[in-house]
Amino acid sequence: MSAPLVIVGDCLRDVDVHGAVDRLCPDAPAPVLAAESRRERPGGAGLTALLASRSSSRPVRLVTALGEDAESLRALLEGVDVVAATAGGTTPTKTRMLAGDRVLLRVDAGGLGDAEVSSEVLDAIAGAGAVLVSDYGRGLTADPAVREALTAAAARVPLVWDPHPNGAPPVPGATLVTPNLSEARAYVSEVPGYSRELRSRGFPHEPAALGEALREHWGVDAVAVTAGSRGAVLRGATGTSVTPADPARGGDPCGAGDRFAATAAVALADGAALDDAVRAAVAAAADFVAAGGAGALDAGDPEPGAAPETPTDVVAAARERGATVVATGGCFDLLHAGHARTLAAARRLAGEHGVLVVCLNSDASVRRLKGPDRPVVAEADRVEMLRALAAVDAVEVFDEDDPRTVLERLRPDVWVKGGDYATDELPETPLVRGWGGEVVAVPYHAGRSSTRLLARLEPEPVPTGGTP
Repeated sequence: MSAPLVIVGDCLRDVDVHGAVDRLCPDAPAPVLAAESRRERPGGAGLTALLASRSSSRPVRLVTALGEDAESLRALLEGVDVVAATAGGTTPTKTRMLAGDRVLLRVDAGGLGDAEVSSEVLDAIAGAGAVLVSDYGRGLTADPAVREALTAAAARVPLVWDPHPNGAPPVPGATLVTPNLSEARAYVSEVPGYSRELRSRGFPHEPAALGEALREHWGVDAVAVTAGSRGAVLRGATGTSVTPADPARGGDPCGAGDRFAATAAVALADGAALDDAVRAAVAAAADFVAAGGAGALDAGDPEPGAAPETPTDVVAAARERGATVVATGGCFDLLHAGHARTLAAARRLAGEHGVLVVCLNSDASVRRLKGPDRPVVAEADRVEMLRALAAVDAVEVFDEDDPRTVLERLRPDVWVKGGDYATDELPETPLVRGWGGEVVAVPYHAGRSSTRLLARLEPEPVPTGGTP
């Protein structure tokens, strides 16, 4: 079994009270919330641990401090191994009063005394395969023994630190620190000589400068400054990279930072490069917000945004609204202008409200069709490139030599072939027409193909006895 991802930090209790407002209080200009439901979940490091456990097969262990209400909080952390320092008092609780999606008021209550850090806590950190510090400024990460254990961990395994303005600074050698933009601005007040004039330069110049100043100040490997809907700017020893975020309409940003940090930590634990971990974290945070954020998370529910929309989901949604489903297929090994023309034409056939699904030959299928040296571009990368195109709504990979099996599952209204195909002679034509669909060919760029591109890249042979 893999060594666990250990989450170290302050556990909170989050409560959402949902209701409706249709009148004001008679003795004050305040809305009256008619409470309809109450939802409780772990917050702080507890939420981070829960999110990590639901997005990774790696064991997740939470190292935290718990008080007199420890058992009720443990019950909310299903699937997470909890190692707790004992403290007096009760878990800090944040209660939000919501009317629809609007927060009317937040009430904070409870609090813990000083925690007694045991050898079990320190042993849990020492046995980590990766560490994520989820600091909520309640004191655990300032404990000298805990900091010593975290410093030792940073020297041997990936360590991600999600900081808090009231918390302790990251330990030297941390792999990645993930402040948001406002936090990063606050932290640079500790950095001698930092020029605040860079703030006027905007995004991404300011977060890149903040990241570099904090990276040097803290002595850490890299800093990823998150900027909400704009994505994240990663500043490491070799330079700066920017990962834009897909726009999330509506949604609840509560917990987005925890989702970002948890995804980055899981990716690094599994061996991902820093920039790949940040890209995955930006995408996961955007999906999380769009799906309702932490407010949509119950203890027994799957994580919001954890299950991405499948091609079958895309087709089903189109059917429900009476829209046209168009599909096309191929290897799409090296994307070229011929592919672009086919995809654009197919998308136009779908109309304004329809969808285009690309049926993509798997790596094994391409090898059987094209030879042992193909594909040049691996399946996962071909999927990613196609999904990035505005014309494409979904990509479905199939392993057979022809697309009949996947077409039977998707049942498109139109099946598009790019080129000079005799559509009546295609093996899939009777199948598609069997459910009332049609098979059509669209114009293409003659002479454009992956095979021709590859042939041009092959070096010309050197004549025997000649000069290279």
